Amino acid sequence: MDRNLALEVVRVTEAAALASAELMGRGDEAAVDEAAAEAMHKVFPNVEFNGRIVIGEGEADSIPVLYIGETLGTGKGPGIEVALDALEGATSCATGGPNTISVVAIAEHGGFLRCPQHVYMEKIAVGPIGKGVINLDKSVKENLLTLAEVKGVRVETLTVVLLDRPRHEQLITELRHIGVRVKLISDGDLSAALATTRDDTGVDMLVGTGGAAQGIMAAAALYCLGGDIQCRFRPRNQEEADHLRHMEIYDFHKKYTIEDMVSGNVMFAATGVTTGEYLKGVRFFRGGAVTNSVVMRSKTHTIRFMETFHHFDVHPEY
Repeated sequence: MDRNLALEVVRVTEAAALASAELMGRGDEAAVDEAAAEAMHKVFPNVEFNGRIVIGEGEADSIPVLYIGETLGTGKGPGIEVALDALEGATSCATGGPNTISVVAIAEHGGFLRCPQHVYMEKIAVGPIGKGVINLDKSVKENLLTLAEVKGVRVETLTVVLLDRPRHEQLITELRHIGVRVKLISDGDLSAALATTRDDTGVDMLVGTGGAAQGIMAAAALYCLGGDIQCRFRPRNQEEADHLRHMEIYDFHKKYTIEDMVSGNVMFAATGVTTGEYLKGVRFFRGGAVTNSVVMRSKTHTIRFMETFHHFDVHPEY
């Protein structure tokens, strides 16, 4: 991958963001998710690469498009792995909430850790300042004290973000007892992981348990951004444990570092659907819309933020 394919793939995330943003706040989670997936699938054939989905919207027998194993692009060039989430945070988008994004990550063969669909991971993520100092085997208090030390701040000034879920009640209580600032989000822990890399977001650390696919895509972004993430599979039931074993994942205590989850030449593109800490959402104007995206490349650590004006009378499809 000599050329920066993320600059081409961002057209795909823009299309998905525009399509789902039109249905934002209407209360139909399935509709916004489907709109994003269909728009993304419609634009992918225009991208000149030979892609194959390894992390997608689901299995081939359960969804019509963007399924695991589906081939994408023009078919020209070397084989490339694709990890995607047409709409992270469908519930939030449907209710008009924040932090929903469309994401595509690409890597050379073997660049992404394989995992079953719809399993969970325990996660801890930080920006570049915290790289190399977090450890999932340590307590959250130890990790926060270490992060505060390298940042040169009091631990009480750190902000930790995590999903607002019943499974996190004990963790939330522990964080508040430590004295850090706690930010609970309804959806979008991938977007929250990205937020740890920008000072202006005020987010210092992501913790908690969420989707494994989103954890691996967050690893792809943080790999490009110079941040850090560690994860551990957390099957919620016997069925999920069996799925992991079927993929020859037997050790559920194993800690996966960022290098375990992504490797080689990695590229990442994301477009905001609804406004969050990291990206602004789609804004419509008469005859068009504005999107905000980010494009990254691990090889050069190049990060580009893009504001794009779409005029529907000229380009009605995306």
